Amino acid sequence: MDPAVLREDMVDGLEHEAKAVLEGERVAVAMREVPREAFVPDERTAYADREHDRLGTRVLSPSDAARLLRELDPRPGDSVLVVGAGVGYTVALAAELAGARNVHAVEIARPVVYEARENLGRAGYGEVLVDCRDGARGLPEYAPFDRILVEAATVDPPGALVEQLADDGRLVYPKGPGRGSQRIERVDGPDFDPEGSEEGEARISLSPLLVSGEQSGAIERDRTAREDDEHARRRAESRTGWEHDWLEWE
Repeated sequence: MDPAVLREDMVDGLEHEAKAVLEGERVAVAMREVPREAFVPDERTAYADREHDRLGTRVLSPSDAARLLRELDPRPGDSVLVVGAGVGYTVALAAELAGARNVHAVEIARPVVYEARENLGRAGYGEVLVDCRDGARGLPEYAPFDRILVEAATVDPPGALVEQLADDGRLVYPKGPGRGSQRIERVDGPDFDPEGSEEGEARISLSPLLVSGEQSGAIERDRTAREDDEHARRRAESRTGWEHDWLEWE
């Protein structure tokens, strides 16, 4: 069957009241345009509302991708960073919404980066920048970003990502430890307050945000280095007054 017809059927299903994950036309139009078969190895199930595994990572189901992008709401011309690019399907949707030249993506596993680049090129979004990085560190040389999407579960968004957010920007992430389901939450602006983030009603179930040594095929699986750096930075920033001064004794 013609893939365009299958995409139309997929979007119709997501708009139906039984799922109702698509509100407004922008994301629906993007999902009608992006050839999902370029990112899913099994073309027979490319347009079923289900996730797929590829190279140790996950291609989100269309409904989960729609939930994240509905909350992110990238606009034409927005500078967008996707953390956890996977093999590129969600990145392609963001590129359709904001423009491929405006979208940057990071992925921690090098083989997945190569796959994402190839898939995006084949789908018509070759201008997207995909780099091999620890996603928690973001992409500071291209900051600030109007929109940041973390396509992995985290209790709080890493501080480096919040710092790379534009003053009127938005960061969307699945809040949770990576077991069971998480709630999709939104941070508006770079002044992150864990108590003030916007809690959405949508839920999703994603794996935790990986750090160096945790990607598929890595020898070590150790997240302590990044956590130690993050805790040390937070402690330093929290010190005030006499803790920063030398005591002078007569």
